[in-house]
Amino acid sequence: MEELLFLVQNNDDIVLLITVVVFSAAITYVASKARRRLDIGEGEAAAGGGGNIPGRLGIPIIGETFSFLSATNSTNGCYDFVRLRRLWYGSCFKTRIFGKIHVFVPSPEGAKQILTNDFVDFNKGYVKSMADAVGEKSLLCVPHDSHKRIRRLLSDPFSMPSLSKFVQNFDQKLTQKLKKLEESGERFSALQFSMKMILDAMCNMLMSITEDSLLQVIERDCTAVSDAMLSFPLMIPGTRYYKGIKARQRLMETFRGMIGDRRGGKETHNDFLQSMLQRDSYPSSEKLDDTDIMDNLLTLIIAAQTTTAAAMMWSVKFLDENRDAQDRLREEQLSIAKNKLDGASLTIEDLNKMFYGLKVVKETLRMSNVLLWFPRVALNDCIIDGKFLCTLAAKFLKFRFEIKKGWHVNVDATCIHYDPELYKDPMQFNPSRFDEMQKPYSFIPFGSGPRTCLGMNMARVIMLVFLHRLTRGYKWTIHDHDPSLEKKTHVPRLRSGCPITLKALDDGK
Repeated sequence: MEELLFLVQNNDDIVLLITVVVFSAAITYVASKARRRLDIGEGEAAAGGGGNIPGRLGIPIIGETFSFLSATNSTNGCYDFVRLRRLWYGSCFKTRIFGKIHVFVPSPEGAKQILTNDFVDFNKGYVKSMADAVGEKSLLCVPHDSHKRIRRLLSDPFSMPSLSKFVQNFDQKLTQKLKKLEESGERFSALQFSMKMILDAMCNMLMSITEDSLLQVIERDCTAVSDAMLSFPLMIPGTRYYKGIKARQRLMETFRGMIGDRRGGKETHNDFLQSMLQRDSYPSSEKLDDTDIMDNLLTLIIAAQTTTAAAMMWSVKFLDENRDAQDRLREEQLSIAKNKLDGASLTIEDLNKMFYGLKVVKETLRMSNVLLWFPRVALNDCIIDGKFLCTLAAKFLKFRFEIKKGWHVNVDATCIHYDPELYKDPMQFNPSRFDEMQKPYSFIPFGSGPRTCLGMNMARVIMLVFLHRLTRGYKWTIHDHDPSLEKKTHVPRLRSGCPITLKALDDGK
């Protein structure tokens, strides 16, 4: 009933209604048998194993896909689907989404076993709509033999020399934008501001794009691609998936045109794209082909823009709600500013002095969980050990679950980051908790192992620069405290975007 209600309410994904019509006869036929397998632990016969993993596989093929999309289409966010099942079955459970069996693993022990065995027992396993959005040659999707080569060749923008240059450029533009907004008294969305700043900075660093009209087109299309990442993957005009794939095609044409102009000698720049094209004569192991380049340009832009911008927005909210932390952060940032000349840009050395600032970044990432879970697919039959909260027993129990080849295994970073056995008062924003060393694999906002987020250090420096300029120069007022989340996104973001106005500090340097 929940699934059918969702279909009636959701006008954007009308393809789901079409799917229900197509499969209605099959559903009618299997419904009576399927319902006998909906109780906890009774899906294994259809799944081909699974030990005693609690959960519900639902109707064959469709499973709980509609419930998942219903959560995605709500202001509670897509993680509400996981949260509810943790209440019903415990923190470790199984389900079926888009025809695939998913197991959510909620412990540091399970996270270690999965993330350290990437390419051995596991590989990344995104849902089809997400993989289609970024492209088959994206670093997020390629198999092991390609991943190592592509990751190595993509690493230069994230090296310390490149980050040092990036920090100064980003700081200069951020300082100008914040000053202009404060002087105008304009109310603005912290989320949209952050997304625009990061997109412009990434496009400049990767491709030397500074033209406003082109940046606006890229921003529009990147937004459509991002919106399609959790949608039903059928090309039906008017749906999010259709719009996202069409936007992706336009972006590929834009990138292809830029590559052609540079190869033809019409343009040349000192940037990432140019460095890749200069490798044209290199052996295949030392270069990227055009599809590699284009898919990963899109991946780097979207990955940086969606996750880091959301974290910046959450930092504004968390610091506003925790004035002691805000005051302590401001004190540190003012101390750093006093030792710099007026108008001087921040440097990597300045960021390395932001000890409390880094703790604020970590606590923001822990609480915001901009990457809700890390999806993997089992390459072999395997066993996962750990412990999970059993709802029925109301206590933590050890588990030893059998995972079948082809199952999707999701490292539930959100559950780990909110585990009261790992973090005292986990729902309280407390940067000082990072005064102490954390248990291994209990803090994984960037994942871990061979697939650790390539842009991890860039995300940190962007947030540190932002927090420095915000707290040492301004106080702010939030104008909408509605906690509702934006619909239809794979990254948790406030629906309001966190609208704020700035007021310059009297003693700001």
